[in-house]
Amino acid sequence: MNTKVTLAGVELKNPVMTCSGTFGSGMEYGEMIDLDRLGAVVTKGIANVPWPGNPTPRVTEVYGGMLNAIGLQGPGVDVFMKRDVPFLRQHDTKIIVNVCGKSESDYVDVVERLADADVDMLEINISCPNVKEGGIAFGQDPKCAEQITKAVKKVAKQPVIMKLSPNVTDIAEMARAVEAGGADVVSLINTITGMKIDINKRTFALANKTGGMSGPAIKPVAVRMVYQVANAVKIPVIGMGGIMTAEDALEFILAGATAVSIGTANFINPDTTIQVIEGIEAYMKKYGVEDIHELIGAVH
Repeated sequence: MNTKVTLAGVELKNPVMTCSGTFGSGMEYGEMIDLDRLGAVVTKGIANVPWPGNPTPRVTEVYGGMLNAIGLQGPGVDVFMKRDVPFLRQHDTKIIVNVCGKSESDYVDVVERLADADVDMLEINISCPNVKEGGIAFGQDPKCAEQITKAVKKVAKQPVIMKLSPNVTDIAEMARAVEAGGADVVSLINTITGMKIDINKRTFALANKTGGMSGPAIKPVAVRMVYQVANAVKIPVIGMGGIMTAEDALEFILAGATAVSIGTANFINPDTTIQVIEGIEAYMKKYGVEDIHELIGAVH
């Protein structure tokens, strides 16, 4: 039974990886689960300098998920390369580095500094607010998304995954824009912008007012968008958004995703990724599926 998948020449032992921002660099989770079982670990967003993140409170529960406005807090690329890459390299899994920035030059700077790092792929988070364009996310304007993809591809030594924002009118248009810019893979969806108000305090539940919604409530939106994108571009798609079980992951794969990422579920049950891997294998056995590629995009 073959569960191996390939993304832009990088072979994963199975299609299950972690969502950026929900797994750190795997250090805390490594004490609880066997990281060697994972197809890949996707790191927290890495910027060219340390980012303090947003003021608190910055996480709140909502029906069917959570809102977060962490603000991509992180130690920056230098600490990451010194501390996190050597830790991850002890494990038999692929390393995908999520990259964030506030301007095109920020992204290019991080990607250049990672060029000689021992990492397998880069995932570019274009849901970041573009400070030069008055705060609109890079991933909300097709021209901007194509431009940032081109700029990153010029300096990247590793294959580039562009992570798409769902907060757009036409997700397929965004996917085609980054494909035109040279993206090797697309991943989607990032969080959906939401808000929660505390009626007793008559104030916002998050200091940032709005936050990114994740969790099972967004899954039907994510599956629909993955299906649209898989049918709009020729490059592989990584699907994510509310995956809690193997059944959820299989929906994304049947919709056209070559691989899947698990995020919010890690907070509820750190063992979710392993359970999803085992569940996919059980499903394949049950239905006599010899190769996972028989399932990818099988629903038309």
